[in-house]
Amino acid sequence: MPDLDPAQELHRLAVGDPSAIHEIVERSRDSDDATTLVVAALFATDGDALLTRAGTRAVTTRERQTVAIAAAHLRGDRELVDALARDHLTEHPDNVLVAWIAGAGSRTSVTDHSSSKETS
Repeated sequence: MPDLDPAQELHRLAVGDPSAIHEIVERSRDSDDATTLVVAALFATDGDALLTRAGTRAVTTRERQTVAIAAAHLRGDRELVDALARDHLTEHPDNVLVAWIAGAGSRTSVTDHSSSKETS
């Protein structure tokens, strides 16, 4: 199964595509793409394990920073997310995933992972 285009998948999530979360989580099971794993980690019940896998597969600075930002987000450390995302987006302004994570603090449906995570 091909890796996801994170920007496309985030757009699907933003418009409320009901199959998007399930598809992302399912694709992550066989993926070696760090970004795909990060996207899935934001919604899966085993998000921490997916982030650990993402960290081992992240080869670029951009990917490693994305993993760190997602981990801070899942821990609820908004100050760290804001600081890391601000620095990251200065160098990588096209990173839709990091911009989306950074904006998640104002969206309760994204930060309340207990009710939005996909069960597998």
